[in-house]
Amino acid sequence: MHEAERHMIILSVLQERPLATIHDLVGLTQSSEATVRRDISALDAQKKLRKRRGGAEALAPVTGPRLAGQPFSLNRNVNVGKKRAIAQAAVELCHDGEAIIINGGTTTFQMVHYLTPRSLQVFTNSFPIADHLLSHSQNTVIVPGGTVYREQNIILSPFENDGSKHFVAQKMFMGAQGVGRRGVMEADNLVVQAEEKLINQADELILLVDSSKFDARSSLVLCPLSRVSTIVTDDGITAEHRAMVQEAGIRLVVAEAAAEKARAG
Repeated sequence: MHEAERHMIILSVLQERPLATIHDLVGLTQSSEATVRRDISALDAQKKLRKRRGGAEALAPVTGPRLAGQPFSLNRNVNVGKKRAIAQAAVELCHDGEAIIINGGTTTFQMVHYLTPRSLQVFTNSFPIADHLLSHSQNTVIVPGGTVYREQNIILSPFENDGSKHFVAQKMFMGAQGVGRRGVMEADNLVVQAEEKLINQADELILLVDSSKFDARSSLVLCPLSRVSTIVTDDGITAEHRAMVQEAGIRLVVAEAAAEKARAG
């Protein structure tokens, strides 16, 4: 990754939160600790951030509502090939004329590219998904009421009257912070509340998660595995995790990233 790209990522993180640690930035930039330290020193000299022990601090405080978890702008570039393959396989489960719910997330966002020629009723709490479908498709798009959370680019409300209870769908597509024997996990209480409402409006719950999510954990369980109808993941899923899904009676769809790339080419 070039220096300019690393600097953009570091500054983007500090637009979303007041502090960022060296450890976090090493993972996001896929660079060494020494490289990240040099980047922080350079940006500090340019007066674009404040260098702090163990990390960096934003020059201006973050304002507005915030959620736990990584910002959409950063996560959307992680495992893109896998996410697109998963999204393509998920869209193949849809039939024209159906009503579906798409929960906001970086994997579900990739569905928009394959939904472009389709004709569906789409309820989504994601600004990027709604915007893309409105601009590039003939799908009917419906969004709920609530507060806009800029980091994740989603609309959430803790109240019942956000409009979602009036929309009934055959299928709901969503991502997750993690998946394990205890169930589907998320990182934020408000996200859990909002997703619980949407899940209740759909006949089938279809989970879109790359294989790394089977090793991820969170303290918040959204729902048990028994509520999930289908899991769509990539071909990096281990035999142990395949067995866990099958034991739960969940349909498993495995998408091959290489196959998606070949079709796209």
